[in-house]
Formats: sequence, structure tokens, C-alpha cells
Amino acid sequence: MTAIRFGTDGWRAIVADEFTMENVRVVAQAIAAYTKAIGQEEQGIIIGHDTRFLGRRFALAVAGVLAANGIRTYLANESVPTPVVAFGVKHFAVSGAIMITASHNPPEYNGIKYIPDYAGPATPEITERLEEEIQRIQNGGEVLSITPEEAVARRLLEVIVLRPHYEAHLRRMIHFDKMRQAHLRVVVDPMHGAGIGYVSRMLAEAGVETCGIRETADPFFGGQLPEPKDQHLSLLKQEVIKQKAALGLANDGDADRFGVVDRFGQYLTPNAILVLVAYHLVKNRGLRGRIVRTVATTHLLDRLAERYDLELVETPVGFKYIGAQMMRGDVLLGGEESGGASILGHIPEKDGVLINLLLAEMCAWEKKGIDQMLRDVYDEIGELFSTRMDIRLPEKTPWLEQIRTVSPAKVGPYAVTGVNRMDGIKLLLQGGHWVLIRPSGTEPLLRIYCEAASVGALNKITEAIREWFS
Repeated sequence: MTAIRFGTDGWRAIVADEFTMENVRVVAQAIAAYTKAIGQEEQGIIIGHDTRFLGRRFALAVAGVLAANGIRTYLANESVPTPVVAFGVKHFAVSGAIMITASHNPPEYNGIKYIPDYAGPATPEITERLEEEIQRIQNGGEVLSITPEEAVARRLLEVIVLRPHYEAHLRRMIHFDKMRQAHLRVVVDPMHGAGIGYVSRMLAEAGVETCGIRETADPFFGGQLPEPKDQHLSLLKQEVIKQKAALGLANDGDADRFGVVDRFGQYLTPNAILVLVAYHLVKNRGLRGRIVRTVATTHLLDRLAERYDLELVETPVGFKYIGAQMMRGDVLLGGEESGGASILGHIPEKDGVLINLLLAEMCAWEKKGIDQMLRDVYDEIGELFSTRMDIRLPEKTPWLEQIRTVSPAKVGPYAVTGVNRMDGIKLLLQGGHWVLIRPSGTEPLLRIYCEAASVGALNKITEAIREWFS
């Protein structure tokens, strides 16, 4: 029997191994039971899927289970980004949504994200209830299911179009007028994922000269991971230089994450982009509010918050914690170093499409390259340098427990001045440097995040960490 567990952003597994029609129906039955338990079965549930293998077939399997449980189901008419499905939850005031996606995972994976009625990631409390219900079903509970044809006949399944409503919302969020005056050229790369046509279409509508690459649906994502990181964006870098574009914009498989390349074909880290977005919202748009970041995200946001007298909130890793802060209101920007963010006035879910459009707006507003704007920010608040190390250990828990019990006094030449145990263990070092050590929730490894005020200091810190495991 497969143990189905929800990680930081849903359940993911290999298709035909653990991610089977049977297990998908079990998860759908658990969500149906949860929906009834909270008294929202009359509101209906939206189902979406990305461009992965068998995505629509899995979505129809989910619809059959929900309909058999008497829950009205709204199936997206095409592959859609996760943030579009989340927006649909808010726009149509439904009970929630089920998104069939494995996000940026390899093509052999698929997964399920459950989005409750507040249009953001499910909280740990909700996923715990779902896991308990899944276990009960696996231990002899019943899974109800009917065919899609029968669901339609019973008026419990209908196809819904989400894109126009989401795009209308983005027109209210983004200053298209600024882009119309700027004569920008932008290369867009949805990486064969669900974001196909979203960024490029809206930029073109705003008068931006747009060149799209990898804008065809491909369950194998062109043989690469659909993750907009430096090593996967070679084509985008080449095209930006070839087209002499102002910037390149990418999204992951379900378009909830962003990836950015400047006019020289240089990749900009999500940490740098988060700082730029916050800077733009405050300096150019004149907005204020709290800045929320995860424990693993750059402290440059702290400096920016201090510079503009804004509150800075730190959360555990996972956008669900940022989303919880956004639901309380007054969050200017919520972001994480893995490339997820949302802003004031939007849903409490990360949205790579929105952030990409916002970056084009920023370039148009400033009439500068994104690299020049980043230098302006560094001139104002200073620069920090960061990296992440993944250390494979046969047994990660004993080592982590040991360092939690007896924290090191120094990391390299830098004394430990404070310890943060919010999520893993974060060592605050003299000189404004820091190290975060936390176990992966899905693999036998430790993720170690480091940030320092200089490249030299960062090298000394990473060398010291490698010595711990030599």
C-alpha cells in the first residue's frame, strides 16, 4: 500500500508507479469527504491540469469521484497554470480546486495540489486531515466513482473557461500603459508547460515586441526539467542575445514560478528578482505593506524593509506560510528563494505569470535594463551573495539533531551570534552572514543555504561546511 503524503506543495509521485488512477481516485475521495465535512459540498470544485502526460485523464478521474459524491465539478477547458486555477477559486467562489501537476519535477512525475476556498496552498492542518482520510480509505474505506459521461448527464460536471477572467484581473494589476510607451522587446519561455501563451499574449496586447520559444505543449518538456533555473535556460539566454531583447522571462511547468534573464543573457536569481519587485512597488508605485519572506530567502529584503520603514516577516519554507500571512492582509510582497511570489491585491498563491508581467512593467517604467536597476538597488542598500548546497547523507536526522542540540560556535572564521530554529536550524553569523540547514522533505539529503556580504566570505563559509562532511 502506497503512503500518500503531501509535501510543501502537494503530493507528487512517478506516473504508473505510485501516481496511478487508483491512488488519484483515493485522494479525490479524501478531498470529497473533507469538502462535505466542512459543509461546502454545494459550492463545487474546480479541476485543472498542466501539460503533463495523462493530465486530462487524471483530471477526469477526479471529476468522476467528486460527481459520485454529489459535488458539482468544473473542469478547465485546457491545460492551465496553477495560479489561474487558484484565481478561479476566488473568482467563482467555489469550495476549492484540485490541480493535477508535478510543477517543476521531471516529466515522469505527476501530482495533485489541493487549493482550498481562500485560493492559496492548503495549510498543514488541512493536509493532515486529508492524509488521515486517505489512510482510512486505504484501510478499507469506499471510493465512489462514475464515468464523466454520467457526471455530465447528472449535471455534476461542466467545462469552464478560466483564462479570460484571470487575464481581466491582470489588466487591473499591471500598468499596461507604461509598457505601451516603452518599445520593449522581450523573449518569453514557458518551457513547454501550462503557461503557454499567457505572458507572451498579454505582453503583445500591451504593445511589447514579443518572441516566444518552447511555446508548444510537450509532456517531456523538450528533454529538460521544466524548472526555470540557470542550467535549464540556455535557449532563453541565446534567444535574448540573438533578438537583442531587454529581458527574457520563463515559467516552470505549472507557471507558478518565474525565471529571468537580463539583456546580456545573464540569469538573475529569484532572490535578486524579489528585491527588484519590492523596490519597484515601493519606489515607483508608491505602495506600502509588509514584506514576507521564508527563512531561506535573502536578507536583502530585510535591508530594503528597513530602508523604507516596512515590517519584515519571516516564515518557514513553503508558500503556504506566506499565503497565510497574505490572508491577514497588508502584504506588499510575499516571496521565496525558489522562485515563487505574489503581491498586494492578488491571490495568496505564487504566480510566475504575474511576476513576469510586473518585471516588464518595471523595465518600461524605469526605461532601464533590469541589470541596471539591480545595480541601483545594490548602490542603495548594499549587496549580498548567496548559494545552496545539497548534501546527501545516509541518515540525515541524527546529524541534524546533533547540530540542533549543540550548535557550532563558529562557521569558518565567523562566530555564531544567534540561532533560529523556525525551520531546520539557521545560524546567524557575525558580519551579517547566515547559514540555514534543513532536511529535504522528499529526499535523503540536507539543504544548506548560505548568504554572505562578500564572495570571499561566502567561499570561506562553504569551505567550512564541506569540511563538516569530509
